[in-house]
Amino acid sequence: MTVHSATLAIDETVRARKAAGEKVLHLGFGEAGLPVPEQVAAVLAGAAARNGYGPVVGSYEAREAAAGWFTRRGLPTGPDQVLFAPGSKALLFALLAALPGDLVLPCPAWVSYAAQAALVNKRVIGVPVPAESGGIPDPALLEQALTRARTAGANPGVLLLTVPDNPTGTVALPAHLREVCAIADRHGLAVVSDEIYAELCHDGHRAPSATSHLPERTLVTTGLSKSMALGGWRTGFARVPDNAWGARVLRDVIGVASEVWSSLAAPMQAAAAFVLADPPEVTGHIAASRRLHATVARAVHAEFVRAGALCRAPRAGFYLYPDFESARAALADQGITTGAELASYLLERHGVGVLAGEAFGDAPRGLRARVATSLLYGDSADERWEALRSDDPLALPWISGSLDHLREALGALVPQLGAKS
Repeated sequence: MTVHSATLAIDETVRARKAAGEKVLHLGFGEAGLPVPEQVAAVLAGAAARNGYGPVVGSYEAREAAAGWFTRRGLPTGPDQVLFAPGSKALLFALLAALPGDLVLPCPAWVSYAAQAALVNKRVIGVPVPAESGGIPDPALLEQALTRARTAGANPGVLLLTVPDNPTGTVALPAHLREVCAIADRHGLAVVSDEIYAELCHDGHRAPSATSHLPERTLVTTGLSKSMALGGWRTGFARVPDNAWGARVLRDVIGVASEVWSSLAAPMQAAAAFVLADPPEVTGHIAASRRLHATVARAVHAEFVRAGALCRAPRAGFYLYPDFESARAALADQGITTGAELASYLLERHGVGVLAGEAFGDAPRGLRARVATSLLYGDSADERWEALRSDDPLALPWISGSLDHLREALGALVPQLGAKS
């Protein structure tokens, strides 16, 4: 039996409460929270008459644009190495269905990886992330974990990396990524590199990629849901290596796609082709988005640190992963001993929606949660545009009010630690 995705469930819960008139701070769902640029919307509207199915892999126009997009980012790519789908989530599932062997997964990791592995009867071999960042297994622990897994009867075959990372909002160190890829190479693992946040590194640089270290066995998935805030448009694409192995994987994924989603909606392919050509209006929009994500994530991070949480500084995207272990005794006095109880308390008592670390494969007893900051930019398109264009978004009343709400909730949650910081 499968269960409702934790991220989608918290989104529906918080939105229902807000619709009922409750004051709720939505920090539970990783929607990019920004409006659609007019030029992009116009391209989609202009393609409305494209109602044919088209090739499973996507139109040549879209694949050529994606190939150029990868190539301009230092990864030479041809159109025949690209496959489009209704969201990168579908592509991740198809890859897990097509690739042999069990899944090796950093812990914590995005909620759907392990769930998708279960749907295709793969074991999950969890390996803790390094202290510095998330998204990859700690290279000092990975080899041992692979050996133990084989001894226990597992068959490690697929290593899934997320760089930059959800849920921690960090970027893996290049040296760690290189070590992890070397281990994957020694053990014959296929690497699936989820790079959906690669355009949103706060410093404006590209995130490191496994394709730099294991190009012949790395498959990249990405899409437009985060960089362009087009999650509802469900536009994802993948790149396979330019070799015989990559061609076999692509063939097998096409087989899955042909029976599950047929093809990405043709109007979405037209919009993708426009966006992936990197016109100035798109690159400027992404740069402004990046600045806003960084500014608000840093401000929310400061509130958690002020409240006494241990929390990695955000480096990309719009996530944080605070740990309240230092407040365990104080929280236990309030009946909070697990991450799920922490999340429930924040929502029920203080109107703050977060997701417990347990949803990301973390230990249930860990007092950790994933915090998403990207729905703080406003409730209307006008407010979001103003936040995007503002030189000081933290001064906007709806954002400053949200920070005040969070500060009050965290102060009430752990008053002893907040008073000391």
